[in-house]
Amino acid sequence: MKMSKAKGIGFGLTSGVITTLGMIVAIYLLSEDKAIIVGGILSIAIADSVSDAFGMYISKESDKKRNLGHIWSATLWTFLSKFSITTTFLIPVLLLPLSISIPLCVVWGYLLLTVLSVKVAKDRKDSVLYAVFERLSTMTVVLFVVFLTERFISRFQ
Repeated sequence: MKMSKAKGIGFGLTSGVITTLGMIVAIYLLSEDKAIIVGGILSIAIADSVSDAFGMYISKESDKKRNLGHIWSATLWTFLSKFSITTTFLIPVLLLPLSISIPLCVVWGYLLLTVLSVKVAKDRKDSVLYAVFERLSTMTVVLFVVFLTERFISRFQ
């Protein structure tokens, strides 16, 4: 059960951070509309959390050594971690101007992925530096591609 919980939390946290930040940055670059950003965060919190949890369920169900308790544990923890992590991005967006809240969300996302990376690396006795670099560079690439994509799209508005 412990392993399925860890998998669900790790997957949900990583997906929640990267998906939510990609969406926040994209909408901010295109419209700077707080209501649309809040709606996007809520949509990810609900629809994408259910989608990821169901994906985890299907993935775990297809394992050769299926254990119903482990399947449901991973599914539940994926949903709970994705939903809760995603909704944390609402706090700065709702309370602060977008010019402050967007960079704060990016810093929050990097911090969450750093903490997860350190924990996973220590648990596996892997290089902490490599684990942090790997995850943060992946998120940086995603945000950079989103930035370039939105700059390209904005040329046609």
